[in-house]
Amino acid sequence: MSLIEVPIAWILVTIHNLLVPIFGDGPGPAWPLAIVGLTIVIRILIMPLFFRQIKASRGMQLMQPDLQALQKKYKGKNDPVSRQAQQQEMMALYKKHNANPMASCLPLLAQMPIFIGLFNVLRALRPLAEGTYMKGGEVQATLGPLNAELADAANRSKVFGAPLASAFNTASEFPSDELTIRIVAVVLIIVMAGSQFLSMRQLTMKNMPASSMDNPMFRQQKMMMYFMPLIFV
Repeated sequence: MSLIEVPIAWILVTIHNLLVPIFGDGPGPAWPLAIVGLTIVIRILIMPLFFRQIKASRGMQLMQPDLQALQKKYKGKNDPVSRQAQQQEMMALYKKHNANPMASCLPLLAQMPIFIGLFNVLRALRPLAEGTYMKGGEVQATLGPLNAELADAANRSKVFGAPLASAFNTASEFPSDELTIRIVAVVLIIVMAGSQFLSMRQLTMKNMPASSMDNPMFRQQKMMMYFMPLIFV
């Protein structure tokens, strides 16, 4: 994960340095806002995937008349030969219209390793500040541009009263802030998972008539829509 963690650390420190003249150095809002800035940078970088997602969604919309005709053609035919023929014709339709039901998952899949990398960077703040950060079996003084001084400042920064480097499963390590950490973590998890689910549902369902929802590819896409936000939790 160092291939992801080091660039993330560089982006965080760079954005933080840009915010220092406004919010000051040391612990403070510059570090949480640097994470917001990182999120914006990630969104910009994966913009092509969002465009592909929209294009695939439009393709799904354009192919609906053909898909409905195909379903009508094979209505009541449940024998293996008919099912196989229907699947082959359905795949040909997807190819013709450049439609891909799984395209709505691409931005989420692209963000997953980045968010895992960010989590690892935040988890490394306290060990870096204390000089106990281990990597490859050896103590490391830095993580990219993050040295002990910067890590200490970031570690002491707070989001809604919860330390920036804390998490729900590490709340017990911060006795004075444990309850606040758990409350903030639960709220942020619900907001994040809910927003991911709603955005995927909007792109998945809005162009799909009820008659098109009874096919294996759509069921697969629907399963991913419910499953993917849970991975982030």
